[in-house]
Parts: sequence; C-alpha cells; structure tokens
Amino acid sequence: MKYYIGIDLGGTNIKAGVVNEKFEIIGKAKTKTLCPRPAKEIADDMAKVSLEACKDAGISVDDIEWIGVGTPGIADNVNGMIPYSNNLGFENVPIRKYIQEHINKPVYVANDANAAAYGEFVAGAAKGATDAVCITLGTGVGAGVIINGKIFTGRNLAGTEIGHMVIEVDGPQCTCGRKGCFEVFSSATGLINMTKQAIADHPDSVMADYAAKDGHSSARHAFDAMRAGDKAGKEVVDKYIKYLASGITSVINIFQPDILCIGGGVCNEGDPLMLPLKELVAKEVYTRMLDCNTKITVAELGNDAGIIGAAFLGNAE
Repeated sequence: MKYYIGIDLGGTNIKAGVVNEKFEIIGKAKTKTLCPRPAKEIADDMAKVSLEACKDAGISVDDIEWIGVGTPGIADNVNGMIPYSNNLGFENVPIRKYIQEHINKPVYVANDANAAAYGEFVAGAAKGATDAVCITLGTGVGAGVIINGKIFTGRNLAGTEIGHMVIEVDGPQCTCGRKGCFEVFSSATGLINMTKQAIADHPDSVMADYAAKDGHSSARHAFDAMRAGDKAGKEVVDKYIKYLASGITSVINIFQPDILCIGGGVCNEGDPLMLPLKELVAKEVYTRMLDCNTKITVAELGNDAGIIGAAFLGNAE
C-alpha cells in the first residue's frame, strides 16, 4: 500500500491528511494558520501537522511517497513556490524548500481550488471523466479545470478564475476590482446579499422572519422561505439560480467538459437548486441540439476534496 500526504492550507486552518492509494484518508491533523505571520513559521506548522497525521494513521513518515499542498493564491509547482497569496500575505515563498527542511520528500504545490477539483476528478463526482470543471460556491466562486487528466493553470499559473468573468457589465462591485463578476451573484456571499436586499424590500416576508429569528441573514433563508410558500423567498431563489445558470452555461460553452460538478454549502439545497439550474442550462448551452452534453452534478467529497486532491498532485503533472 502506498501513502501520500495532502495539505489543505487555508487562511484559518492548516489541515493535513494521510491518503492511501484507494483515496481513503486514514489519518488527519490540523492547527490554526494564525495569519498574518512569517511564511517560514506557517511552513514549519505544515510539516508538524503532516507528522501528526502520519502518527494518527499509524505509519512512519518514511512510508510517505510525497507531500502535496493546496494553497490559496498562485502556485508555481515547477519551482515549488507560492508567488502570491493575498489571503496568506505571501509573496515569492519557497514552500517546497521550507517543508523539505523538516521532511525530505518530494513536495508538490497547487492552487487550493485546483487541488479540490483534482480530488473530485480522481475520487469524487468527476471520477472517470477525461475533462472536468469543478466549481465551489463559498465566500467567493472557486474553480478548477481538468483537461486530459491534467490541471489547467494557464499563463502566469492563474488560469480558471471563473468567478471573475463578468456576467453583468457595470453590475455590483467585486473584490477583484471589476464589476458584475459571476462571483458577485453566484457565491454564497452573493446569495446572502440578495437575501438582505429582499428582506429590506419585503420586511413582512417569511424570509425576514427567519433572519430576525436567527439574528442574521444566511444563504439558506431564501430557500427555506421558498419552501414555506414565501413569494419574496422564491424571487430570491429564482434570481440566484438564473445568474448561476448563466455563468455555468458560459463555462460549459468554453470548455465542454464531460462533467461539471458544483460544491459548497449551497448545494445542500438539493433538487430545489439543481433541477431548475439544469433546466436553464439545458435551454441555453450552445450544444443544446446534441444528444450528449455536459453532466452537471453535485461534488461528493466535501471538505476532504482539497486534502485528497493535494495528496495526488504528484500524478497531476
């Protein structure tokens, strides 16, 4: 049996897992990232949790084939660098060198969305595909694209920033500096903002009651209100799905993948989200007249996608 370490490096937590060749996580460990602080200190902790994960798995670090790291920002796997990560405050960090000071194993590095996409590709919803796109609806819209079994990064290693294609010119401001980005409308944050605006416009709605009871607006309030027959809630859900379908249709038109999977907490809504979404995309996609089109499905690996994908980055080259 072969074993690999996958590290999911985030702005809040550093999570490491030992993954076997059957794509099973058999040991885990994590610690707080504690940003901002020197990159060398964070790398030291990455090595520490890797060793702890090995201990949890009941194996020695000598049994590990390699280490893979999924990181927010731009990742340069050729040189083992993180050239830039706004979330972590990194610039030109030699992450491979830092980790290998503690663990003398090959180290591979990729953008975290790409690592999660690769996880779904090798072991999740996109398993068996040749070309796949995996989109995560969270604070923003993250995405990874797999072409012929390889992670596509593009020039400057910053490709597939799908969340920052504009779907409404001069629309709401995005954090990237543009206006009307896909992310503004289709992230969980975008859904929350739509909900807040609808509550302000319809203070007597069921949706407003839910938000008042919880003390805040959440991404689930509009869907819950829709199920309760609330007109305002249904309007928010319909608007959200319309924008989401618009962005996904464009992605399919560009890449024509075998499978497009969607992850993130919003996907827990199930059929009320996925059925109308698929219906809209089927009507709009460029290849709608053909019998065989991209399969749209929900991601399967959840929070483990990043660890599993990172663990197998040695095969993604």
